[in-house]
Amino acid sequence: METAAYPTPDALVSRLARTAGLVLPPGPPPGEEFLRDLAGRVGLDGSDLLVIAGLPLPAEALDLEGTAGSWVPVLVQHTLPLAPDDRQRLRVRARAMVERPSPARTLKRPPRPPGPPGFGSLLVHLLALRNLNESAVAQTMCLMSGVCKAASTMRTVRDGAKALDTELLDGFAAVLGVPVAVLASLTGVLPSARGSGPSPEVADVAALIREVRHLTEDQVREPAEAAQALDRG
Repeated sequence: METAAYPTPDALVSRLARTAGLVLPPGPPPGEEFLRDLAGRVGLDGSDLLVIAGLPLPAEALDLEGTAGSWVPVLVQHTLPLAPDDRQRLRVRARAMVERPSPARTLKRPPRPPGPPGFGSLLVHLLALRNLNESAVAQTMCLMSGVCKAASTMRTVRDGAKALDTELLDGFAAVLGVPVAVLASLTGVLPSARGSGPSPEVADVAALIREVRHLTEDQVREPAEAAQALDRG
C-alpha cells in the first residue's frame, strides 16, 4: 500500500523538468505553454502534464465513448507485428478519422475521477484519459510489455492498495510510450534495465492509442479490423 506522502503537483512537475534538463521558471506555477513543451520533451501527452500539474482539463480531453476502449486491445494486438510502413498508415488513417466531424455518441462515459492521491492512481488515470478502463489497461499492458496482470490488480493499483513496483513501471511506460526512466524520475520507483525507451513498434502503438482515444466504438473498430486484416495478410 502507498503510505508515503504524495508530492505536490509543483514537485512532480519539477521532477519531470529536471529529467528534461529544464529549469522551472521563477514566480507562479508554470503555464500551459511550458507544460506542453515539457510533455513533448519527456514523451508524455499535453493532457498528461495538465493532470500531473493539478490543472483542469479542457472539455475535449473528456470527450470519450467508454465502449470504444474495448477495441483498443484488438487494435494493439494486430498492429504490433506489422511492418513500420503499415503501422504508419494506420496512424495516418486514425488521424484523418479524428479530423472528421464527430458522429453522435451512443454512450459518453468520462473517466472516473482518480483514486486517492498516489502514483498508481495517477498512472491509471492517465490511461483512463486514453479511454482505457482497468480491463483494457491490463490487456494492453500485457501485449505491449509482457507485464501481465489482472484487471483487479489494476483496480488495486488505482486505489492505492498495491504500490507501484519495477515491473508495473515497465508496463505503464510501454502503454504511455515513454522511457521507463521518465516514470522512474516522476514516481521514485527503481527503474528496470529497460530504461532507454520503448521499441519503435511499441512507440508507434502508444501513439496510435492516443490518436484513437476520442473516436467512437464503430470508428475504433475500423482501424482495428484493418490491422487484423494486415496482420493476417
